[in-house]
Amino acid sequence: MCRGGALDSEALHCPEALDPAWNLDKDGMQDPGPSMDHMQMQHVECPRSVLDRGPDPEVMESVQPSVSPHGRFERLQEDPNYNSRFTRAPYHKEPRQLQCFTFRYLLAGLVLLVLGFLVGWFTHTSSVKPRLPAPESSGLLKELLDGIKADKINSLQRSFSSLSDEGEEARARYLYRQWVEFGLTNVQVSEHTVLVSKPGSTPNTITDRSSHQCFLPTGISCDQREPKDGLQQQFSYAAYSATGSVQGELVDVQYGSVDDLRRAKDTLNLTNQIAVVKLGKAPLLYKLALLSQWGFAGALLYVDPCDVPFSRSILHQIFRVTLNPGGSPAIDEAGGNLTSLLVQPISAFLANALLSCVSMENGKQCVPLAMPPNAERKKITLTVGNQLTYKKIFNVVGYLRGKKNPDRYVLVGSRHDIQGGGSSAIVNQLIAALTEQTKKGWDPDRTTVFCSWGGSAMGNIGSYEWGKDNSVVLQSSAVAYISLNTPVRGTETLRASASPTLLQLTSDIQRRQLLSCIRGGNCPGPNVSSLQLPGDMSFFANQLAVPTLEFAFEQTAAEEMTAEALFRLVNDPVLPFYPLDVTLDVQNKLKGMSAASPLLLSSASALRDHAAFFQSEMMRPANDPKERDPSHMRMLNDVLRDLEKSFLLPQTSPGVFRNLLYILPGKTPQFSVLSFPQEPLLGCSETNKVQKHILCGKAVNRSLSLLLRAVQSADRLMCAGLTLFENE
Repeated sequence: MCRGGALDSEALHCPEALDPAWNLDKDGMQDPGPSMDHMQMQHVECPRSVLDRGPDPEVMESVQPSVSPHGRFERLQEDPNYNSRFTRAPYHKEPRQLQCFTFRYLLAGLVLLVLGFLVGWFTHTSSVKPRLPAPESSGLLKELLDGIKADKINSLQRSFSSLSDEGEEARARYLYRQWVEFGLTNVQVSEHTVLVSKPGSTPNTITDRSSHQCFLPTGISCDQREPKDGLQQQFSYAAYSATGSVQGELVDVQYGSVDDLRRAKDTLNLTNQIAVVKLGKAPLLYKLALLSQWGFAGALLYVDPCDVPFSRSILHQIFRVTLNPGGSPAIDEAGGNLTSLLVQPISAFLANALLSCVSMENGKQCVPLAMPPNAERKKITLTVGNQLTYKKIFNVVGYLRGKKNPDRYVLVGSRHDIQGGGSSAIVNQLIAALTEQTKKGWDPDRTTVFCSWGGSAMGNIGSYEWGKDNSVVLQSSAVAYISLNTPVRGTETLRASASPTLLQLTSDIQRRQLLSCIRGGNCPGPNVSSLQLPGDMSFFANQLAVPTLEFAFEQTAAEEMTAEALFRLVNDPVLPFYPLDVTLDVQNKLKGMSAASPLLLSSASALRDHAAFFQSEMMRPANDPKERDPSHMRMLNDVLRDLEKSFLLPQTSPGVFRNLLYILPGKTPQFSVLSFPQEPLLGCSETNKVQKHILCGKAVNRSLSLLLRAVQSADRLMCAGLTLFENE
């Protein structure tokens, strides 16, 4: 077991003794004062036999893709492939048993006397109706799920949709009244004045300078514009783009990667030109930062039909993006925006025409859009007339108080903009079902904080502003964030996203959903991953490293699974977090990484050993009702809660999560910080091979150093947790 220094109060007052890896974010996340919730750790040494032995090839080969051996920590020791390198001394209970034997007969007589008194007392007390005992967890969960009905959700959604023309404040006030009526406490509507970017009075246009033909972003000619095109303009612009007009030649840069840009630069002058860029394979903000560094003046964004199913259906579709990384943006006094580029989303149909593509099909195979090698590059004028204006947004927050740990919060977040009516209806139904159970006698262990966010489409402004205002409390008290940003996604099959800490819980719930549909057939396959997803959970996952999860389905399964996850998170004595899954995730990302140093591999191996031992020897006894000590449980849950915080980086490239544990959609498991290092990437793109090797090598080494620090920080947390309980 890990050995180390005591966690005494001196560590709370000696900054020079603290590990710098624990200083997560100095801007708004300071420790409010010494407490068990904000414990800082002194140096903790683990056995050198573990740390110095180097990576274990058998351990690396046995890494599983997602969750712990056999999927449950109760069965870790039953796994024939699991060999713990630790032993746990048995509890020494002989002295306590002797004392109990000495007083046994004396206490027996006293118990009989007290029992007789109590019988007499209760037979003569007035008939007051007692509070109903809380039902068993399994029965309560069934009642909770039975109370969630599709017809109720549809009715709530119709009521909410009727307010679509009355503005955001009316929708927020409606939710406030509903939540108060359901029985939530301390329901509040907060107001924020923020700077938003909206389309101008005239549409944004793309004009071919040789033919003088003007196009709208859909691909329709400007002179064929109809009244409905004005509405489409509201859904086809890049919020916080630079404004004005720019002239330049079109350059096909495909996905806008460093390699794509280098190939273009080998033959073309990129300064003040306009890039045609596909979405996907890298964060949009990262791509735009690259384009700006390489000298582009504008960017046309589109989705390649070959990158999505049913390509024909998106040919004429337009879309909206925001360049706001989160919160109310700070715009400079000169009237600039969040980028120097003029940015405009366009349809795939228009991209096909501008790139002079010959065909998008070759028999049954989809051919990705690309400008032919010998095609003449068009010269265009791009005009963007977005306008900045101040607007009030509103957040609604209400509480369902926990009984045993009211200062531990499980957050449930949704949105109440026009596109968020479905999620608002689901949240309302969850609240109604939960409060109904509290009226029957159920007391949740932890507090549920229901949040409905404003300003989601502009860069998750509401959630960022509320999160920053409450960051100190959330840093110490937030347990998990359950997202209902987009719970219903067209005709998609069941899909879930969860941080590694919650992968096993999410998988368990999803498997039960799969079993329930076997008789009906057409069961969706399991699909759980830790993805960087847009939405209001971004602040909590990316700034605070709060474990997150989100279910999405085309039917009511999403809300039922969300309800089950919420119930487990607020009700389980031991949080359903699995530290071994985090370490397995880290090792899977390291597997096959040629740049990984022996120290990094051995540190990851040590972290796995300590996490496995903690999960098996600390969490399992705590789930036994006979061994539940309130202080023990609270400390154990705090260790579980804080594990992901070790993987929070101080800074990353634009659009890349600070939380190392999340990956980009469509990517094989790998650390995003290694794919998109935080060095200025213009230097890494120079044609001088020697200079490129030096600059890019420094960027990779810095990223690997941050990764090593995160792994070692997580290992120290596991060691400190083991030290807390080793003498019990």
